[in-house]
Formats: sequence, structure tokens, C-alpha cells
Amino acid sequence: MTRVPLPHSPWAFEPAEWPDDDCVAGGADLAPSTIVEAYRRGAFPMPHDGRLLWWSPVRRGVLQPADLRVSRSLARSVRRFTVTTDESFEEVIDACADPRRPGAWIDSPIRQAYVRLHRLGWAHSVETRTAEGELVGGLYGLSIGALFAGESMFHHATDASKVALVTLAGIVGDAGLIDTQWQTPHLATLGVTQWSRDRYLGEIGSLVDAPPPTLWA
Repeated sequence: MTRVPLPHSPWAFEPAEWPDDDCVAGGADLAPSTIVEAYRRGAFPMPHDGRLLWWSPVRRGVLQPADLRVSRSLARSVRRFTVTTDESFEEVIDACADPRRPGAWIDSPIRQAYVRLHRLGWAHSVETRTAEGELVGGLYGLSIGALFAGESMFHHATDASKVALVTLAGIVGDAGLIDTQWQTPHLATLGVTQWSRDRYLGEIGSLVDAPPPTLWA
């Protein structure tokens, strides 16, 4: 998938001006250049009560691919499922946006924004399938240099989202980093740790300017 260069964003994201809170700004827009610029500066969009807000967690959830923990049961699941990439992006984001899920936050403008980013070669999906090809899990996010900014994941079969994460870690490689936004107890069992905002911002500066994974170059 060819990545389309984006114009300069008219919006500035200045970490030095951010409050000591996970929510750092409101407003702006969801243009592709705005979203990518936000991620390059350490922020991401997430609406709340109908308002577009931008977040940069004080304690950032991150996964260094070499730290991924693959249990014996997960290793068996990796062999049981097949995995594809960028074949069903819209199906993946729709499954992640299912309003029946606890904490569902992906609204129509967010969906449209990331589908557009996918068509421009910036947003990607990893899909977990049964042997018959049925989509039963997956994840999506943005690939910016050696940083993969994960947005959401889902599963309709045991370990299906974890299998997608194992595949993603292999794609990103040990030189890259997977941003999970926050650390949850579930993600912690897979090796996701927490970095301070200062450390995260210091690390991503070189990552976002590095060559992307070969698959998404």
C-alpha cells in the first residue's frame, strides 16, 4: 500500500504547554495531516460527550516488541488462526466501534477519519481469521516511522486479538515501538509497560522519523 505524503498541518501541538493531565487539548479537526501531526507530537484524538479532545497520557502504555509475552496457550492459538493485514480495515474498525462494547468511543467522524488515513496508506489493520477465513479478531492503528500507534482491538474468539498483537510485534520489529495509549491489566499480562509522558515524548522523536516496517514502507 503506497503511503501518500500529507500537507503541513495548520494545527500546532506543543507539549510544553500541556497540562499535567491525560487530556491535553480540545478542538482542531480530524484531517489526515492533523491526526498524523498529533501522533508525531505524542497526542491522539478521542471524543468525549460529543467534543473532540486530544490526549497524551501522563503514564503512557507502550509495548516494546521484544518484551511481548507469549504464553504456551497463546503460542498454540497463533498456530490455530491465520492472520492477514489490510484486507478488512473497515470491518475491523466497525467491530472495534460496536456500541455494545463497554467503553465504546469510536464515533462516525473518527471512523471516517481513520478509513481515510487507511486509504492514504497511514492506517493499517491486522486481522485474525479462522481456517475458513472468518474474521474473528484484529486491531488497527497508525504506522508513523518505526512507531505503531495502536487505536483499538477486538476479538470474537479466544486469543484472537492477542494473535493479531503477536503478528503486529513481528511486523514492527525490535527497533520499533507499539503505543497502546494506556496500560490495562489485560495488556500488562502481554508485556505492556508504562512510560512517563516525558520519556515517551523523548523516545518517539527519533522513532517517527525512522524508516517504517518493510510491509508498510
